[in-house]
Amino acid sequence: MKHLVTVELLRLRWRRAVLLLTCAALLVPALIFAATAWNTRPVSDSELRYAQEQVERERNAPYVARELRRCEAKPENYGLTDSGDELAAACEQQILPRAEWFLPRVPLDLAVEHDEGSGIAIAVVLTMLVLLMGTTFVGHDWNSGSMSNQLLFEPRRLRVWAAKGAVVFLAGLTLAGVVLVAHWTGLWLLSEQRGIAVPDGAVADGFRQTLRAALLAAFAGLGGYALTMLFRSTVATLGILFAVSIAAPLLLSVLAFQSSDRLMPQNNYAAVVLGGIESYDYDHPCPVEGDDETRYDGGCPTTITTGDGATYFGVLLLAAGGLSLLSFGRRDVP
Repeated sequence: MKHLVTVELLRLRWRRAVLLLTCAALLVPALIFAATAWNTRPVSDSELRYAQEQVERERNAPYVARELRRCEAKPENYGLTDSGDELAAACEQQILPRAEWFLPRVPLDLAVEHDEGSGIAIAVVLTMLVLLMGTTFVGHDWNSGSMSNQLLFEPRRLRVWAAKGAVVFLAGLTLAGVVLVAHWTGLWLLSEQRGIAVPDGAVADGFRQTLRAALLAAFAGLGGYALTMLFRSTVATLGILFAVSIAAPLLLSVLAFQSSDRLMPQNNYAAVVLGGIESYDYDHPCPVEGDDETRYDGGCPTTITTGDGATYFGVLLLAAGGLSLLSFGRRDVP
């Protein structure tokens, strides 16, 4: 088995499509990192002076004075409960313009990069590229007819299927892991170099996201491989994945049954990468017990944990893998 895995690894290494995808998996995250570093670069002295001039101009505007008077007269409309001397300070804090409002960009924030920035963007890119790597690797074997030749040297089909799958999984895990570790290490060093205070746990959260995203990308590659072994065509696999990725969310949105958010592929993906998410189902408002009668307010919150997302994709992978193994073991190989 070890020799078979080594042979498949060499075949994967020299597949031109895989080499191109590997280059893309290195280049695209590097561009995203460079764009993140550029878009969060420190503001210049001229930009800071311009922002301060805007603050002074806005603070002297008549509408700001009116808003301050309204806030002091009815603080509850502004979400304030202070009174007396503290009320004036609270209103000024909330209404008066600040320099950061007029700055052209915000400083680098690792928590933001984790939740909605470059971290999840690179995770999505790597998942797609590793999936393509898994399907093109074995799709070439079916398209060229070399699968039958391989089975002449190793007739035990289960071993062949497992060796190819193991290579795809390990290659995807290594590639995604290295790229994500490099990305988060770079963000950490960039924050240190710029003297930005890193929130407690932000770096650890980034590397935990790295582990989850790398595993998800590796399993995506394994899923693409399993489907291609089932349909024996890269084009068929990509067509089905494209159709399902669009049709499934649309169908679930139209049906809009309670807790349908849990079945959305994108929600489960975000739950795994982000470590859990919470969404609101506004088609099914939640009952709120009142003093006199039951009323309905807002949408019901739906919490999707990392375990929920992993289970969702695990069931899909097991189904695809089982059908793929069954087909490869019984169907004739041309």
